[in-house]
Amino acid sequence: MAREHYLFITGRIAEAALRHVVGELGPAAGFDGSIAVMPISVAALMTPKWIAKRLEVPPGATRVMIPGACLGELEPLEGAVRLPVERGPRDLRQLPDFFGRQPDLGDYGEHDVEILAKIGHAARWTVPELVARAGKLVKDGADVLVLGTDGTDPRETWKGVAQAVRALRAEGCRVAIESQATREIAAAVRAGAELVLAVSASNREAAADWGCEVVAVPDVPGSLDGLDQTIETLDRAGVPFRIDPGLSPIGFGVAESLGRYVEARRRWPGVAMLLAAGAVTESTEVDSAAIHVLLLGFCQELGIRSIQTTQHANWTRSAVRECDLARRLAYYAVRRRVLPRQVEPRLRMLRDATVLEYGPEGLARLAAALEDPSYRIFAEGGKLHVISVGLHLEGTDPFDVFEQLMPQATKPIDVPYAFYLGYEMAKAMTALTLGKTYRQEEALDWGMLTIRELSRMERRALRMARRRKDAGCDEEESGG
Repeated sequence: MAREHYLFITGRIAEAALRHVVGELGPAAGFDGSIAVMPISVAALMTPKWIAKRLEVPPGATRVMIPGACLGELEPLEGAVRLPVERGPRDLRQLPDFFGRQPDLGDYGEHDVEILAKIGHAARWTVPELVARAGKLVKDGADVLVLGTDGTDPRETWKGVAQAVRALRAEGCRVAIESQATREIAAAVRAGAELVLAVSASNREAAADWGCEVVAVPDVPGSLDGLDQTIETLDRAGVPFRIDPGLSPIGFGVAESLGRYVEARRRWPGVAMLLAAGAVTESTEVDSAAIHVLLLGFCQELGIRSIQTTQHANWTRSAVRECDLARRLAYYAVRRRVLPRQVEPRLRMLRDATVLEYGPEGLARLAAALEDPSYRIFAEGGKLHVISVGLHLEGTDPFDVFEQLMPQATKPIDVPYAFYLGYEMAKAMTALTLGKTYRQEEALDWGMLTIRELSRMERRALRMARRRKDAGCDEEESGG
């Protein structure tokens, strides 16, 4: 079988670095490669249509690869070169991963664990507020919304519970109720709630009147006491149920509580189970994503098919999205029997898997290729680097670097440009602090929390497009 011959498209600045990477990668990955340098400094400013008007394909090329930052449909370029065109990674330093270690994720995304998202103190919210909150939770991946009344006196009832349930059901939401007040529960299930949480000796006899599924819990927290009797009562009355042995906070028996889930699965092998993660995530002041991944892995292996989470604490504010990604990752890892690595990057928010650096020689090559006085910022080797034509400054303090830059500036630094440089240096310092890859004019990778940033050129293009629209002119595409 003939080797593929990739034609890599780039701009003038990245040419030297790309030749270096392709020269080492081609023999190792088993392809031939050539480079086409477009008449533009920054490759990200190109579009496939713009490339198609200027590209000359060398003999023998079988595929064309454009940088991942080049936006636009590929069809104009494919039609012009009559070869397959693909979009590579956004950073040329990611090419080795792109060619060598990408796992087969063709069936990734399936799951069989249900997410119950609890809205605590639900009675304090107005109905419109509950509907808005519920809509966001469902969008993030919640399957069932749990209205928690959080009352301790069973004589107290939330008079608006039926109205709240009906409003959520009207929006297509599935609703559960967590309460100790039997009248409150009865009103909720009549309005359409499909699940009642926390059923034990105090209210299990009433469960037969509700006509819905319930969650059976032990009579005594920190044990399985009473769960047998509750299961027998529910079975006798024909009430569908799942069981929750109860998760304990760290320092209060978390290991023993996980053991209770294992014991419960042994005792009742065919019974549906639920795990309420909030006991750990809300009581532990730490980013909750890793805890959710671990607990979802535990659920997947033990056959626990529902997990309850909550977003009450600020450090759990993205709990539902975390659980949605974690259940897919756990399902894939357990079913495939593979390590959960290089599968779901959106759950890795604080630090990058690999910090991509050019190294001293690579920075020197980039500096030599610069032809304009703009400032390029890099974060490498524990230092900030500012590079321009005939200039390479470095340091660990952005204020010191900026003070060095002012008297040596090769390009005027007005107020807007100073703001821009300060913003980019702040991002670079964040990257150095946390161990993240920094790319100028791109957002740092915060996994599922990443908000894409527009480059200065993109912002300028948007402003020009608005002006042309206001003036009644047709927009023309430009490569920069």
